[in-house]
Amino acid sequence: MTIAVTGLNAIDSPGPGVAVIRGLLEAESFSCRIIGLSYESLEPGIYMRDLVSKTYSIPYPSSGMDALMERLQYIHQQEKPDLIIPNFDSELYSFIKLAPRLKKMGIHTFLPTLAQFEERHKVNLPAFGEKYGLSVPRSKAVYTANETLSLDREYGWPLVVKGKYYDASLAYNHEQVKAHFNRISAKWGLPIIIQEFVHGTEYNVTGLGDGEGGVVAAVPMRKQYITDKGKAWGGISIDDKKALALNAQFVRETKWRGPYELELMKDKSGNYFLLEINPRIPAWIYLAVGVGQNIPEALARLAMGWPTDPFTHYEVGKMFVRYSWDMIVDLAAFEQISTKGEL
Repeated sequence: MTIAVTGLNAIDSPGPGVAVIRGLLEAESFSCRIIGLSYESLEPGIYMRDLVSKTYSIPYPSSGMDALMERLQYIHQQEKPDLIIPNFDSELYSFIKLAPRLKKMGIHTFLPTLAQFEERHKVNLPAFGEKYGLSVPRSKAVYTANETLSLDREYGWPLVVKGKYYDASLAYNHEQVKAHFNRISAKWGLPIIIQEFVHGTEYNVTGLGDGEGGVVAAVPMRKQYITDKGKAWGGISIDDKKALALNAQFVRETKWRGPYELELMKDKSGNYFLLEINPRIPAWIYLAVGVGQNIPEALARLAMGWPTDPFTHYEVGKMFVRYSWDMIVDLAAFEQISTKGEL
């Protein structure tokens, strides 16, 4: 197969693309050629020639669906991709809307429905939790910093200040709330979500839903090392029946279609609170591959309509530790992707 993948960046909040590609190339049930889809010329995945055969730049989501579709039609003429796996929250709306048109071109996807994508938004999380019987922290979407002034009396300190797509910071006073509000809104727009802080230990579950309420894959992980942006830089696979039961309830009740990540907080009483639902593969997905559940491979099989058996086990006590290294790249390669949009 020829598979196109986004999310090739590797900043302090890295994209999932490179990890997804590693899983696809290690698939046991098919072989594939990888086409990278990049937004910026310095995304490291562009230059990883052992992983990516060719890369094309694509327009930012803010450019609109027409611009994206025009570019994808050109890429289709050149490469005939069988499948596209988008890996950023901000691009999913466009890919979900374009999925029927892509399918007519012979390009498969396996994404959540638009209704699923919309109702799990951070701004809708309290209603989502109430609808599906899931415990979530109290939160409020705000459009001005002044709207946050009374929330400390209701939620207590610290407060979690979140962007609608990415970014989250703790604030211990109103000045910090205002500073985080201005910084995050300048980058990701409004609204900003102010969330109650739950004291406890952070866990994540990555999984894959078949769209009919069945869990195809699920791997829980406890964060071992967290960056200043709250991203896992190290983690360990765990056997936690409560986390897996919550995951199964989420997939069963929502009939989730596609990959996802649940961000959870376990309080001192052992109760889990659902902090976020990310509607795509997380950057730490290679841990799932390493413990026996190759989610990118299973995702590709579901997208192609091939029979795909659910995973039934995974190895517990396996760690991932993220690292970085320097690649040496010819300036001519950078110039080519920057000017021609292809490499």
